[in-house]
Amino acid sequence: MTADVVIVTWRARDLTLRCLEHLAEQCAAGGHRLIVVDNASGDGTPDAVARRFPDVHLIEMEDNVGFGRAANAGAAAGTRPAVVLVNNDVFAEDGFVDALVAPLAADDRVGSVAGLTLQPRADGAADGADVVDAFGIELDATLTAYNRLRHRAPEPDAAGVLAGPSGGAAAYRRAAWDQVGGFDDRLFAYGEDVDLALRLRLAGWTAAAAPAARGVHLGGATTGIDSPLQRRLAGFQRGFLLRRYGVLRSRAAARALAFEALIVMYGLVRFRATEPLAGRIAGWRAAAARGGRLPIPDGAVDRSITAREQLRRAREER
Repeated sequence: MTADVVIVTWRARDLTLRCLEHLAEQCAAGGHRLIVVDNASGDGTPDAVARRFPDVHLIEMEDNVGFGRAANAGAAAGTRPAVVLVNNDVFAEDGFVDALVAPLAADDRVGSVAGLTLQPRADGAADGADVVDAFGIELDATLTAYNRLRHRAPEPDAAGVLAGPSGGAAAYRRAAWDQVGGFDDRLFAYGEDVDLALRLRLAGWTAAAAPAARGVHLGGATTGIDSPLQRRLAGFQRGFLLRRYGVLRSRAAARALAFEALIVMYGLVRFRATEPLAGRIAGWRAAAARGGRLPIPDGAVDRSITAREQLRRAREER
C-alpha cells in the first residue's frame, strides 16, 4: 500500500528540511508521495523545500489555518490509498512509512494506525533515547488524552488501550478518512486527532499500532511548551470535546468538572494565565456551532485510568 505523506509546517524551515531528509529516500523507494503544506510561514520554507527536494508537492496556504485544516488540504491533494501524517519535528527512522501503512494492507477493518515516537536524547543524537514520547493515544472516562507509553521503555505489549493514533505519526486509510471528513476544521491545533479517532470508531473502523514505525519527536517545536498559545489551544480542544461527546452528561461529569477546575486554577496560580479558561469557553461554544452531540464509542476509553491516575499523569507526564 502506498501513501501520501503530509507534513504541515509553520515558521520551521530548518526543522522541516531535516524531517524531509529522513523521509525523502524511503518515500521514493516505496512509491509514496511527499506533500508539504506551508501555513504562510514567511520564513522561506517553500523556496528551501523546492530547492532541496524538487519532487515534493508543495501547498502554500495564504494564512496560518492551523494543523487540522492544513492536513486536510494536504490529504485532498493526494490520491493514494493511505494518508500518512508526520509532524515536522519528527525524524523518521528507515522503513517508517512502509511499517506504518502495513496494518492497513493487512486488515480491511483498520482505519488508522499509530506509529511509535521516541523522546530526543540529551546529547542531540539522531537515534533518540530509548524512552517513548507517544505510541498513539489513550483516553480516560473524561476524554482526557494521554500519550501511550509516555516516559516508558518501548514495550508495545505494556501499552494501554489504543483509542487512535497521534496526528504527529499516523496513517489513515483514505476511504476511512474521506468517509468521516478528515479533521474537524474548528480545531486549530490539538485534539483534532482525538476527535477523528472517536469519529472513525463510531463509523465502524478499528485502530492498530505499528511498533516498527519509529521516529524521534522533538515536541513543542511549533507552539512552544507551556506558551500562552499552547495553553489556549489545549483549553479549546478540552471544551470542544467535553461538549461534543456529552462528557458532562455522563457518569464522569463530576470528575471531569473537578479536573478541569484544577487545570484552570493551576494556570491562574502558576502562570497568572487566563488562556486555559478562555480556551475552554471558546471550545465549548464552537462545539455547538454545527452538528449534534456524538456518543463516546465502545472500546475507546481505558476504564483502568482512575481519577488518582489522571492526577498523577497531569503532574508527571509532560
